[in-house]
Amino acid sequence: MLLATLLALGSAVLHAGWNLAAKRADGDRFVVLWAQFVVGGAVGGVLLAIHAVFQGMPASGYAWAALSGVVHLPYLWLLAQAYTVGDFSVSYPIARGGGAALAAFGGVAFLGDHLGTAEVAGIAVVVAGLCILSWGASRANVAMALLVSLTIGTYTTVDSQGARSSGSVTYVLATFVAAGCTTSIGGLATGRGPAFVAVMRRYWRRAVLTGLASLITYGMVLVAVRHAPVGYVAALRESGVVLAALAGWRLLGEGNPRRRLLAAATVLVGLLVLVIAGA
Repeated sequence: MLLATLLALGSAVLHAGWNLAAKRADGDRFVVLWAQFVVGGAVGGVLLAIHAVFQGMPASGYAWAALSGVVHLPYLWLLAQAYTVGDFSVSYPIARGGGAALAAFGGVAFLGDHLGTAEVAGIAVVVAGLCILSWGASRANVAMALLVSLTIGTYTTVDSQGARSSGSVTYVLATFVAAGCTTSIGGLATGRGPAFVAVMRRYWRRAVLTGLASLITYGMVLVAVRHAPVGYVAALRESGVVLAALAGWRLLGEGNPRRRLLAAATVLVGLLVLVIAGA
């Protein structure tokens, strides 16, 4: 359980970082997000091919990865819209917190996970902190972030099953290959081909950095869910919302620091309950 805890918390830091980079980017944020996912998919494809030569992965792993790739297309589009219409310190917490709650439900309902009373209480406290963070936001901002949370909860549950059924950490590579393919097809179908070329020419260094960060981040999560319940890992991963709240205040000037600090403290209490319960 300690390994899962450390992996989930480390993932939270990296995840908040690349999301902040996407929020601060100019232009079509779908294109910006696509760039990092296609880089992650390209790197993942090379590593997956090498792994396939020496060991391979069960066919079920590829099937779950393909389903995950399908879900990542609306996820990326909705996330881009959420960062366009609303504050980072609102969109990120609602999306991640709602996604964690749905993933916990998915783990219990579909994957046979079990959460004790203390763990459920910890998740509830985390969600309460996220609600404080989102207080006063516009309806459009909240609605878009909630839609993002639905896709997050879905692909987290799918990928948890894929990681467990495949028995291989290389499953994460297949998910990024699938996501890179589906988002590329979706972007080309909506006329974003020239924008794809332009963003890779101008910002390829940023795409490489964020693409590797996202690949490593999700890899850490999928290793963690092999050693702990999905709800436990997903909730711990949402500690990144504390960083998002502070970044929104300090770096993006999104205001109301007292509410953000109160919400951050609430989230930390919930995380502490989760860690103690899962020890």
